[in-house]
Amino acid sequence: MNIGPDAPTFTIRVEAMGADGDGIARLADGRTLFLPFTLPGETVEARPVSRRGGGVAGIAETVLEPSSERADPPCPHFGACGGCSLQHWREESIAAWKTEALRHGLIQAGVPAPALGPIETSAPFARRRVDIAIRKQAGIAAIGFHQLRADAIVPIETCLVAAPEIVALLAPLRALVPKLQAVKRDADCTINLLDTGPDLLLRTDGTLAASDRRLLAAFAAEHGIPRIAWALKDGLVEIAAQLGPVAIRFAGAAVPVAPGAFLQATAGGAEAITRAVLAGLPERLKPRDRIIELHAGSGTLTFPLAGRARVLAYEGDGDAVVALQKGAAGAGLHGIILAHKRDLVRQPLMVAEFKDAAAVVLDPPFAGAPGQMEAIAASDVTHVIYVSCNPQALARDAAPLLRAGFSLAAATPIDQFLWSARLEAVAVFTRAAPPRKRARPPR
Repeated sequence: MNIGPDAPTFTIRVEAMGADGDGIARLADGRTLFLPFTLPGETVEARPVSRRGGGVAGIAETVLEPSSERADPPCPHFGACGGCSLQHWREESIAAWKTEALRHGLIQAGVPAPALGPIETSAPFARRRVDIAIRKQAGIAAIGFHQLRADAIVPIETCLVAAPEIVALLAPLRALVPKLQAVKRDADCTINLLDTGPDLLLRTDGTLAASDRRLLAAFAAEHGIPRIAWALKDGLVEIAAQLGPVAIRFAGAAVPVAPGAFLQATAGGAEAITRAVLAGLPERLKPRDRIIELHAGSGTLTFPLAGRARVLAYEGDGDAVVALQKGAAGAGLHGIILAHKRDLVRQPLMVAEFKDAAAVVLDPPFAGAPGQMEAIAASDVTHVIYVSCNPQALARDAAPLLRAGFSLAAATPIDQFLWSARLEAVAVFTRAAPPRKRARPPR
């Protein structure tokens, strides 16, 4: 079979939707053909363009028989921008597919018939955190997002998922970047929309000059930006311009998060996750009880949890720990929230460290927490609440819990990433308390 941009086309039927949001077809030799922007049941005229793992990546030149679930993409950048790969699919079909992905993962883990709550989907124009790609060539800046699985940048004029306050900065950034000596060719900008306004972290391939700092300070003043931070690619972050305080509120506590800090993608998504986590806690939780929180970040869940019991929070990012500690001190939660820096990948908690914990709450990164689950399963913990951004990692990490006698009490799919293949979920696992060992009487 010829593979490449000049390869001949052929007619093929799309059988299913892959985990990354590509239509999947089967070639005559048994290999998988991945076809972006196609839907299950469609017949397309396809061209194989490159190898992808053990399969082939292709493009659909023509949709000969469209699915009844096909929709008109609302964004003018759809098909070029890699940010929203499923706008051609009806929203109710996306919701059903994502829900089924979570159900399938839990069945793989060993849950025979998982009962899922209704999916909660974030609204358009709600994304409060975005990573903008920047490329400067011949004195002109391209500001936007990468193409799907490609290095090319698609200039963005509008975005149907990002908050309007973020979209409003795209054109001014496009005008600013050519003036910055620190941007030689490639840069990126993380924009977090905090309660105090937009917070920018600019990473560049060159050193920030004194004139750049003046330009950034003027840019911040003109556009109501309290802080702009800067770093060389993969370098230490420093403040380039700060005109006011920065903070985001978690359960009423003002937390001075670090530049580029991780946030849940939307406020509505964060609220849905928090509701599901709190609902999964033990019913008879007392203020003096102890919750262990792993991968706590800057405190999205820590502060709501602190309204129910004491929280021992662990996080590997030092800046996030400092922000969490400052937020706790400002909210008068000293002694209720105890935050510790710990690399949970290299140094997971041991079984003994979970002793007498009323619950464990963990929100690991995309790779999950494979090194931690056996210790949790071997402990005396009865409630484990797992916040997942990867159904496959959740399925793998849930298996040790199920083998140790846990059962799935609740699972809530949460779609913060509108029109994408990504899915969040909150899974609650419970088991009966192990019988306490009686001390042997003295002889």
